[in-house]
Amino acid sequence: MAITQISNDDLTVEVSSLGSEMQSVVTSDGQSWLWHGDGTFWAGRSPILFPIVGRAPGDHISVDGERHPIAQHGFARRSEFELMENGGDFCRFRLIAGPTSLMIYPFDFELVLEHRLEGRSVTVTAEVTNRDSRPMPFGIGFHPAFLWPMPGADGQPHQVVLDNGGEPVRATLSGGLIEREMQPSPFEEGVLVLDHALFADDALVFPEGAGAGLRYQAGDKAIRMTWQNLPNLALWTKGEAPFICLEPWHGMAAVAGGSDAIEERPYGEVLGPGASGRYSFRVEFVG
Repeated sequence: MAITQISNDDLTVEVSSLGSEMQSVVTSDGQSWLWHGDGTFWAGRSPILFPIVGRAPGDHISVDGERHPIAQHGFARRSEFELMENGGDFCRFRLIAGPTSLMIYPFDFELVLEHRLEGRSVTVTAEVTNRDSRPMPFGIGFHPAFLWPMPGADGQPHQVVLDNGGEPVRATLSGGLIEREMQPSPFEEGVLVLDHALFADDALVFPEGAGAGLRYQAGDKAIRMTWQNLPNLALWTKGEAPFICLEPWHGMAAVAGGSDAIEERPYGEVLGPGASGRYSFRVEFVG
């Protein structure tokens, strides 16, 4: 893999060609905000989830009645992307269908990922194009992990505060699959005080109602996050790991006991032949 660096007066960001995944985010004061990928806990940092989000039953999807093996969150995060452009404060990578991907996901696609800086913010945009001759179902999501505690916020309580003040119901996971029965929201008037015990049974998944923005905060430190065309939200960490993932998605894991057909996965997207879809999130670093 190769590392591409982009920067402006306020931020320096490194992006790997493997998965077009952010490797670091450092503000001009030297503070590092992105999880560093310590494999003792979790080697990811900010993977793209495509062409599925979450797990498939028996780690297989069905397309037109034919089963295909696929790992949790799909293959894009483990694929080598082509660098299309490095503009100094932005970079653009591309992944297209090939012999290996077609055995897993039998559609001709193009996935372009852009990382762009503006002030103390990073915007990550995914554009998916269906280059096939038939409708193309898929899921797509983002999985950025940020330090918990944030730099300079050791010992302070950390919160996730939803912009809409909502109390979205929670979907539970069983073997990585979505249970049909929803659970009460852990948010109170849009506020969730983070505690590792919240994640004892895996991620907190909110199918609807989380809105399109949040603030991850502690004292005078904060990450302001907004997203577009991504109706689902998940929060996750692993054990006592010092990171929190803030994950907006368009698509979720398959339903426990349900179908493995890719078009029946909850909240999945479908693009017609020649059509494209855009999905993005923006994070701003405060303090």
